[in-house]
Amino acid sequence: MELGYIVAGLAVGFIVGVTGVGGGSLMTPILLFFGVNPATAVGTDLLYAAITKAGGVVVHQRQRNIDWKISAWLAAGSVPAALATVWALHGLRADTEAINTVIKHALGIALLVTAAAIVCKQRLLAFAQRHIPVGETLYGGRRRLWATVATGVLLGVIVTLSSIGAGAIGTIALFLLFPLLPTARLVGTEIAHAVPLTLVAGLGHAGLGNIDWGLLTNLLIGSLPGIYLGSHLTGRLPDRVLRPVLAGMLALVGAKLVF
Repeated sequence: MELGYIVAGLAVGFIVGVTGVGGGSLMTPILLFFGVNPATAVGTDLLYAAITKAGGVVVHQRQRNIDWKISAWLAAGSVPAALATVWALHGLRADTEAINTVIKHALGIALLVTAAAIVCKQRLLAFAQRHIPVGETLYGGRRRLWATVATGVLLGVIVTLSSIGAGAIGTIALFLLFPLLPTARLVGTEIAHAVPLTLVAGLGHAGLGNIDWGLLTNLLIGSLPGIYLGSHLTGRLPDRVLRPVLAGMLALVGAKLVF
């Protein structure tokens, strides 16, 4: 089974490298397929995401692709929300079945939303570009700040319960909030925000005993070279084929978990 986890990490890392889609939406369903219980799958995947995305932060910072102000606004909402969600799960700690049921349904909903975000991404981005107000500045006003913090709160809850959302959903939300932000800077900013969020949520799950450290090691052994290989094929594989197939797979898994 250890070899299976390494191969899963390699496959997910490769797909993430090619498409840029967050690993959580792929890795967590795979772990459920292997028979890992939902709470352990989510907790392990959160720390897996924090470690893998930390490397992305280093690369994007070197290229000056991170807007730390926007990342801080998101974290101001997401980190406290993640802590509050972990605290709520801690209250259910004695009822393992209840925790797994909550996480399973949250995971299914997050997968369905992520699938919709993948399919509608280009239309949403085009809509945001068409409706930029005259005289718009990058950061907007106080209302934009509070909308960003509120988005962080929503992401904090979703990611803590499902390990999904920081990538596909978070990036699209950022583009709708800040349509003047260059795409490369938008992606880097969201990755920078995802690291503290997934780290805090992952450590919270560790406190609940929802981490399989051996599993985490095997996933990293496979995923790190997978991301490296996939990143070198970005743009060479047809995106118009990859994204619909990926979205369809996520929608099927999400529907099964919810219904």
